[in-house]
Amino acid sequence: MTRPVVHLELHTGDLASARAFYAGLCDWRPERIGARGRSYLALEMGGALGGGIVECEARRPIWLPYVEVPDVGEATERARALGATVLLEPREGPAGWRGVVAAPAAGELAFWQPKRPARRT
Repeated sequence: MTRPVVHLELHTGDLASARAFYAGLCDWRPERIGARGRSYLALEMGGALGGGIVECEARRPIWLPYVEVPDVGEATERARALGATVLLEPREGPAGWRGVVAAPAAGELAFWQPKRPARRT
């Protein structure tokens, strides 16, 4: 089964310039949200694809695609078996779990497993 890209996140050392560039080029209007003391801008990119810009100590700006998977831990272990380096072990956040891997010929990729609402009995 093909796994969909559900989120694109730009990692940059210059949040203000990235915001101005994409606002002028694509008419994206980011919304600042709280993210554990870090600067994060949520992007409405149109359609079902979400996005964001995070300010961090990136050597260069890089887009990180998030692929939805049924199990972040399993996807991370499969990537490791295929030769990837795990940059971020799976961790839980408010809306789900994520992890990040990198492979020399394939770049960086994030896995996303959303939390499902509890079923009522």
